[in-house]
Amino acid sequence: MRARRPRPATPDAGPEARPARPRDPQEERDALLAYAFRALGQRALSAAELRGRLERRSENPDLIEEVLKRVQELGYQNDAQVARSEGARRGVGTMRVRQTLKRRGVQDDLIQEVVEARDPDREHAEVLTLLERRWSSLARKRDPQASAFAFLARRGYTGNVIWPALREFMAGRPVEEPGDEPDWPDEN
Repeated sequence: MRARRPRPATPDAGPEARPARPRDPQEERDALLAYAFRALGQRALSAAELRGRLERRSENPDLIEEVLKRVQELGYQNDAQVARSEGARRGVGTMRVRQTLKRRGVQDDLIQEVVEARDPDREHAEVLTLLERRWSSLARKRDPQASAFAFLARRGYTGNVIWPALREFMAGRPVEEPGDEPDWPDEN
């Protein structure tokens, strides 16, 4: 078996390494546009997120703005669509939607529009579904209702959604006494 020849420590140390040819402006624009399309093909990005990614690739702010505008003209990037899809997510509350959109750099008026469009009845139903699904693990805690509240609050639901749903959920459950132990069969 032949031993491999060690690679040079730096890329330009090898005999066959050539200095990189500087790109002309059109090549740089095309490369940045192709990168923007690849990034948007993986995930819907807000304009601020895409701008941040493009800034890591290029130092030319005019070129970045040109690429961003072109991608928006072609309909590949749309902050309103990003905000609507985030607002339609199930299993997260209004506060989480607001926080996520703010972090992603969406404009405040668009965030407010999406938050106001969320249906409070749907949120109430989602909270009830989450409680039903998670109650078996929450019921084992020292204070199950406090644990349920904390769990739902971490998901972005507000107290004025959690408390009514928690009361409704608990009203439909049998009352358990603190000393009640399950009746296990004797091992005799």
